[in-house]
Amino acid sequence: MIISLQKNISSANRRDLLNALSRLLPDCQPRRTSSGLALAITNPEADAVPRIENLPGVTGVLLSNSELCPLACAGIKKSFSTPLDFSRGPVFITGPCAVEDEKSYLASALALKAAGAHALRAALFKPRSSPYAFQGIGWAGLKIIAKARKITGLPLVTEATDTRQVERLSAVCDILQIGARNMRNYDLLKEAGRGGCATLLKRGMRATLREWLLSAEYLLKHGAKKLILCERGDSVFSSDNPGLDFRLMREAKKLTGLPMLADPSHTSRNREIARKLALKALHAGADGLLIEASVSPGAAGVDGRQTITIETFRAITRGGRRNEA
Repeated sequence: MIISLQKNISSANRRDLLNALSRLLPDCQPRRTSSGLALAITNPEADAVPRIENLPGVTGVLLSNSELCPLACAGIKKSFSTPLDFSRGPVFITGPCAVEDEKSYLASALALKAAGAHALRAALFKPRSSPYAFQGIGWAGLKIIAKARKITGLPLVTEATDTRQVERLSAVCDILQIGARNMRNYDLLKEAGRGGCATLLKRGMRATLREWLLSAEYLLKHGAKKLILCERGDSVFSSDNPGLDFRLMREAKKLTGLPMLADPSHTSRNREIARKLALKALHAGADGLLIEASVSPGAAGVDGRQTITIETFRAITRGGRRNEA
């Protein structure tokens, strides 16, 4: 914690401030800095910062990421082997953008398993910017994805968009996804944390590192035991915008020790760019990919142009494993 002080603060006011701090934070040992005081603290009380900010002579309080997010930034590698094992090289979660019908979804699921998939995208609910866009088939798809899980043996990853969906989805799926649009949906984060299912948290569009970490902290504080992060990108890829923020992705991975995926599909809006971004993400340090693929991308009712073919997906998995070796 860094406490900024008023310029030319008197010795008496400084002494009063130190006494007040010792009452608020009995175990802290402040040291002087060029702009004020530095304190080493962990997991401060919820009201500690505003109370310190209100002390005479204080102009601001700044917490480090590890102080603000002690669970997410514990500095311990948080590895697990189920439902996904990140210790054996890149992990690939794939499937159509959304489940549209049983025949096409099962065909894609079987083909993708043969091509190297470790888990299936199983989106039943789709939060869309336009109220007229396809929103997913909803609960009608629950039997379809359960059948896909049974015939492939692959774990399912599905997105929850509402607190009321968490319990029912968690009973069928292996990993609950919190999408970019819901990264700041704190009631949903709390419910997902309590749900007991492994959770995949995408970075929200234009979210800072700290905002992403705080969302992870919500999940961990409310009980999440297995958490995966995913860099989704900020906007559509262009020559001036690389789409995925690899610097931020690496920093979050270093701070948290959590498995880190990249989603090259949604920022690309183009299957060839998605392919290139996928390989770049693996080279940049991603532990795997969340990427859209199907047997017939051209027939997809949603996001078909960014959905890669089975052959492209197979080539990506082989390239990723060669890089790991």
